[in-house]
Amino acid sequence: MSRIGKLPVAIPAGVDVKLNGQEVTVKGPKGTLTQKFHPDMVIEREGDAIVVKRPSDLKKHKALHGLTRSLINNMVIGVTEGYSKTLEINGVGYRAQKQGKKLILTLGFSHPVEIEEPEGITIEVQAQNQIIVKGTDKQAVGEVAAKIREKRPPEPYKGKGIKYANEVILRKEGKTGVKK
Repeated sequence: MSRIGKLPVAIPAGVDVKLNGQEVTVKGPKGTLTQKFHPDMVIEREGDAIVVKRPSDLKKHKALHGLTRSLINNMVIGVTEGYSKTLEINGVGYRAQKQGKKLILTLGFSHPVEIEEPEGITIEVQAQNQIIVKGTDKQAVGEVAAKIREKRPPEPYKGKGIKYANEVILRKEGKTGVKK
């Protein structure tokens, strides 16, 4: 039995869960999330919890068991607490600013980089060098944060670029003055 898959997903107060076959809709104070799951997985509601069961012990069903439970749990957490990722910008002259629904990054290119704020995601600029991406969908928050980081990934020599707040950059030593 999957250690993660067998755990029931508790439904907190103020959260409404609707099961329509393989489609699960979770509605909470921060919004509504809907996702369709694999037809082999059995998703049931038992009291104030959701239980995911698998039909057999095939390797595919074992993998889907834990995945389905985790995705439902992430949906419940997303509509109650929400998700956020913090990005930091390091480098002289590198900065971020917000204009309406656009994030404008100055990253040492000949032009400013503009990123449109997708639906369901909010991007906040705390300081000129700190960006916070917030939303209810864990996957969407991670994807938007990765797209922002992709514009100027951190380089290993001086650490310039956009990195996650908890990311550690492995630094390399520069050239040494060895003469032949």
